[in-house]
Amino acid sequence: MDQAQLKSIQWFPGHMAKTRRAIKSNLPLVDAVVEIIDARVPVSSQNPEMSGMISGKPRMIVLNKCDMADDRATAKWIDYFRKSGVPAVAVDCKTGKGLKSFMPVLQKELLKELLAKRASKGMTGQPVRVMIVGIPNVGKSSFINKMSGSKKAKVEDRPGVTRVKQWVKIGDGAEMLDMPGVLWPKFDDQEAAQRLAFTGAIKDEIIDTETLSMLLLRYLADNYPAMLTARYKFEPDSEDTGKILLEKLGKKRGMLISGGEIDTERAAITVLDEFRAGKIGRITLEMPPHKQEEDINEDAGN
Repeated sequence: MDQAQLKSIQWFPGHMAKTRRAIKSNLPLVDAVVEIIDARVPVSSQNPEMSGMISGKPRMIVLNKCDMADDRATAKWIDYFRKSGVPAVAVDCKTGKGLKSFMPVLQKELLKELLAKRASKGMTGQPVRVMIVGIPNVGKSSFINKMSGSKKAKVEDRPGVTRVKQWVKIGDGAEMLDMPGVLWPKFDDQEAAQRLAFTGAIKDEIIDTETLSMLLLRYLADNYPAMLTARYKFEPDSEDTGKILLEKLGKKRGMLISGGEIDTERAAITVLDEFRAGKIGRITLEMPPHKQEEDINEDAGN
C-alpha cells in the first residue's frame, strides 16, 4: 500500500467567484450551455455546481484532449453522457479532430426544438448563442479559436488565464460566449482534486509535486504498467510504493545529484510534465460508474 498522501487541496481564486455570478447573470443571453471537460478526467473536470447554475438551459458536453485519453474509455463516457440525456462529443483542439461533429450535434440534437420553432416563425437567419464554460485549463479558448478560425480567445498553458467574457462568431450559425474558467469553492472529494492536479488544472505552486508524482506513478503502475515500462524502461512491481517508483524513474533517467543521490524533485517534474503532454500514452484517470466501468475493465483485459 502506497503511503503517499497530499495535504488537502483548496484553490478558489477571487475571480472565480465573480465568474460564477457572471454565468448566472449572462444566462438570459444564450440558448444553451456547452461545458468543456477533460477527456482524461470526465467527472473531476466537471463543476458539480454547474447544473444548478445554468437553471435548466439545454446543455452539451465536449470532451477535449481526447488525443491524450484512452479511446475505449472516451467512447464509454460519450455513451454514458448521452444515456443521461446530455449530448456529448469528443474533440482534440490541437489537431481539430472531432470538431466537425460539434455543430450538427448542437443544431440537430441539443437545439432541434428551438430551431424548429424559429423556422415556423420565419426566424431561420438568427444564430444560436451558446455559453462556453469549464474549469481552468480544459481548453475552452482553444476550442473557440479552432471553431472560429481565429485567435480571439486568449490561450495560455496555465490555469486561470481567461478573465473576461468574450463573444466569438462561429460561422453563420452560432455565436459563443467564452467565460473564464471556474472551479468550485471547496473540494469535498480530494481524489477528484488530485486528478485535477495531475492534469495541471490546479496550480503546481500550491501542491507538493513530489507527492503528487508518487500518486500518479502508483496509478499508472496499477492501470497502465506497459506504458510506464515503455516510457521509463523499468518494470513496476505491485509492492512498489510511489516513492520507490519515483526513485526507479530518476535512476533510469540518470537524475542524480552530489553523492549519487537521486534527484526526486527533478524526476517528479518530469513525470508530471510528460503525463500532461501525453508522452507516456493515452491515459484516462477515471471511468464511468457501475456496469459501464466493469465493461471497460473487461475490454482492457482482453
